[in-house]
Amino acid sequence: MAWLIRSKARLLVSATRPLRAPVDSFHCSHFSDLTDHSVCSSPRKWLRSKAMRLNDVDDTQSRSSSSPQINRRPPVSQLEVSSNSLALHEFTGSEVQNVNNSGVRVDLFDELKQRFLSFKRHKYLEELEHFQTLKEAQSPKFMVIACADSRVCPSTILGFRPGEAFMIRNVANLVPPFENGLSETNAALEFAVKTLEVENILIIGHSCCGGIQTLMSMRDDGDSSFIKSWVTTGKVAKSRTEAAANHLSFDQQCRLCEKESINRSLLNLLTYSWIEDKVREGLLFVHGGYYDFLNCSFEKWTLDFKGSSGEEGARLLVKDQELWC
Repeated sequence: MAWLIRSKARLLVSATRPLRAPVDSFHCSHFSDLTDHSVCSSPRKWLRSKAMRLNDVDDTQSRSSSSPQINRRPPVSQLEVSSNSLALHEFTGSEVQNVNNSGVRVDLFDELKQRFLSFKRHKYLEELEHFQTLKEAQSPKFMVIACADSRVCPSTILGFRPGEAFMIRNVANLVPPFENGLSETNAALEFAVKTLEVENILIIGHSCCGGIQTLMSMRDDGDSSFIKSWVTTGKVAKSRTEAAANHLSFDQQCRLCEKESINRSLLNLLTYSWIEDKVREGLLFVHGGYYDFLNCSFEKWTLDFKGSSGEEGARLLVKDQELWC
């Protein structure tokens, strides 16, 4: 019995002693490939979290202050460099910035903000009545199909105001024939013709078109990509160009194909019965346009439905050709 009492007394005394985790039990190591923090481990972490006294915290802090400091590295960023551009574009996780040659960063969205505010002051507020009417509905006279090329902006080139043109842009401004099936281009056409009841469809091609260059350089080698699969829509234009201008240089062939592909797309429009019917009735007109940004000129022509056919062995007759320069 006496032995049992002494054992309990020893346990009681040990329980009332301050619990202290020796500093030597903590091991800190720094890794050169970790930039945000050092890695610390403790074999008695559970004991320290429950029973460490303030003096233990002081000891740990003093030990940390004597350790070498780790310099934080800047976040890794991806730089895109273009030989034709005047600046480097730095893309970080949360912002898009422009780094010009002087090293000064300019927020690209700040530039867009200033342009928007200028639009609001000089366009929206000055033409408020026009913009108010657009709240109710849109009734554009044009459906425009243009290339996605950043150098070709129909609203800038032809001065379309908001509400005047329903637009879709794709690589090489192509219109697939009806038998090719669903695409966002013919979905937009259906909405423009059936719902908005536009009176004109204008297909705009342009000089130095990368999509047409891809089309003209393609070979039947089985190589495929999203772009190549799409531009094969213009394979008829390619074959006709090669047959008629095989003696010309590649650049000259591309220029001819840029215009020929517009004409093939005009004929492809007639493969949609709801377009052909309206064209026949004189309720809808389809036009081609070619923007040459090398000399800033614009060619325009209109499909002559009576002399044209979108069926197999398609033929094209145009009228009202004009050159604006």
